[in-house]
Amino acid sequence: MASDGTESHYHSKKDRVFVRAIQGEYNLREELARLRAMPRVRKGRELKFVDGPQTFSRHYVEPKDGITQMFHLHLEEWGPGAKSQKHGHVNEAAFYILDGEGYEIHDGVRYDWKAGDVAVVHNNCVHQHFNASRAKPARALVMKTKPMFLFLNMLFQKVVEPRPTQPVPGAEGFRARETEQNYNHEE
Repeated sequence: MASDGTESHYHSKKDRVFVRAIQGEYNLREELARLRAMPRVRKGRELKFVDGPQTFSRHYVEPKDGITQMFHLHLEEWGPGAKSQKHGHVNEAAFYILDGEGYEIHDGVRYDWKAGDVAVVHNNCVHQHFNASRAKPARALVMKTKPMFLFLNMLFQKVVEPRPTQPVPGAEGFRARETEQNYNHEE
């Protein structure tokens, strides 16, 4: 260690705590009973899209539900020409592209995608999602390990640029496809 006090607090000679202590009552039998009493099927038609006017989300399983301990699952729909908020978070995420075409910007690098692709957002990556079509919406099923990170008290999430509050010009009337009939996502 430098004796003049100039050494960083991030040095290898000091023990550090990476995960905080987890304490409290935990009974595996009770936890398994609680989990097994939760619904095993969530009906998508009963869940409504939120947010907008450019990017909409339908949350199937999220940490606050208590249904799972390991993942978060939601559907994202981007209107024609839409973009999401620019943000970063500790947990990884995988976006299975159901329909449409677009791109991601991850830490300043562009990655193009289309229906059938999977876009992976790595831990601590500042990213933003874009629908490249000015005429058609795009959709992705998003899977995250967010509950596990919350359980470990790894809570970092930062919004760099918030979700747009105005619709894309020319797509002012766009609404998420709440009651679609064609689940094969064909025209």
